[in-house]
Amino acid sequence: MFQIPQKRNKNKEHDIKEAFFYMDLGLEDKVVLVTGANNGMGLAISKAFLDEGAKVAGGDLSGEHLKDLEPADSIYPIIADLSTKEGTEKLVQECVDHFGKIDILVNNVGIANYKSSFLDLTDDDWNRTLQTNLYAMIRTSRAALPHLKKQSHSAIISIGSESGHVPDEFAIDYSVSKAGVINLTSALAHEFGNDGIRVNCVSPGPTRTNMWEQPGGMIDMLAEKFSMDGEDAVKHFAANVRQIPRGEIGKPDEIAQTVLFLASEKASYVNGAEFAVNGGSVRYH
Repeated sequence: MFQIPQKRNKNKEHDIKEAFFYMDLGLEDKVVLVTGANNGMGLAISKAFLDEGAKVAGGDLSGEHLKDLEPADSIYPIIADLSTKEGTEKLVQECVDHFGKIDILVNNVGIANYKSSFLDLTDDDWNRTLQTNLYAMIRTSRAALPHLKKQSHSAIISIGSESGHVPDEFAIDYSVSKAGVINLTSALAHEFGNDGIRVNCVSPGPTRTNMWEQPGGMIDMLAEKFSMDGEDAVKHFAANVRQIPRGEIGKPDEIAQTVLFLASEKASYVNGAEFAVNGGSVRYH
C-alpha cells in the first residue's frame, strides 16, 4: 500500500513522516499528453502529473485553466478541436515539437449529451458524441503510437466509464462511446504490448466534473428527474440509485491517482486492464 502526497516539490526536503509514506512513481521528466485537459478530470490528471515532476502537454478547446498551473515551464497548453482529425494530429505534433517526445498518453476528452430517451437523439447528437469520445481516442492514439514506440517504456491510459458496461438511459450515446473506449483498450494492449507500450483503461463511476456542473449538465438533469434541489438530487442519486457505499459521488483527484499508478513502472505488468474507480456503485464482471 502506498500513499501519494497531494503536493510534491522535488526541490525541497520532505519531513521524515512524508518520506516514509511516499513511494516514488518514477514519473519525473516524463512527457505526458493529456486530452480534455482544461477542466474537471483532465485538469486534475494534469496537476497530478505535474506534482510528480512530469511535463504535461494539455490539449483542449481552451487553455484558460492550464496556463496558471505550476511549474510554468512544465505545462504546455495546446488549443485544438479534438473531435477532428486535424485537431488530434496538431495536438500530437505540437507536443513533440515542444517537449521532444511522448512517454504517456492520457485519452481523457469526453462530452455527455443528456436526453430523456434514445428517440430524442439525432444523428448530429450521435456524431458529436462519438467524434469527441471515441474517435478522439482512435486518432490521438494513432498519431501518438509512433512516438510512444521510440521510448523503452511508455503507456496509454484512456478514460472509460462504468456506463460502458451498464448503459444510462439518459445518455445512451455516451454509454456506447465508452464501451468502445474499453474495447479499443484491449485491442491496442494486445497489438502493441510487445513494443513496450502498456495500454490500460480507468472507468470512473459518477464523478463531479464540469459535465455535471455545467448548465444542462447531470446535476440539472437529476434535479428535474427527481424534482429536487440539485445537491439533494445528487445525494439521492449516489445513495439510493447508484447505491454507492459511501453515499457520495467521486472527485476528479481520486481518478487522477489511479491514472498516475497505471502510468508508472509500478504497474509494469498491467496491460489491457480496466480499473473500475466507482466507489462500488456498479458490480460487474
